[in-house]
Amino acid sequence: MEHIFKSKKKAQGAIEFIIIFSAFLLFFVAFFSVIKVNIEKKNLEKERLIAQSIALDVQYELNLAAESSEGYYRVFNVPNNILGKDYQINISDNRVFVFIGKFGISYRVLPVNGSINKGVNVITKQNENVFLN
Repeated sequence: MEHIFKSKKKAQGAIEFIIIFSAFLLFFVAFFSVIKVNIEKKNLEKERLIAQSIALDVQYELNLAAESSEGYYRVFNVPNNILGKDYQINISDNRVFVFIGKFGISYRVLPVNGSINKGVNVITKQNENVFLN
């Protein structure tokens, strides 16, 4: 009889250990899940801010060229990726567009002849027209 009583205590101790271990495991999984979601949100916000910065930089370069005197020439760089992710950039309908994932942003620009490229871009002003690449 005493042997059965000791075996029940051992079983109860094992069950208590499993319950406590499971509770701690659940806590850590929930904790790290919240941290992961917050990090993903911060990275998404960084991507959006960098995309916005790229679009504004291109807008600035085009406006600078349009306001400059005849013969203006400048080389500027557009990043090849945003935080290691591919993105699209183009100019159409007097707007510069930057898309990364499901996010897109655009800004109005003055008329320009040519297209924007990732990497090195050359901008000139000839005969009162702005030429890109």
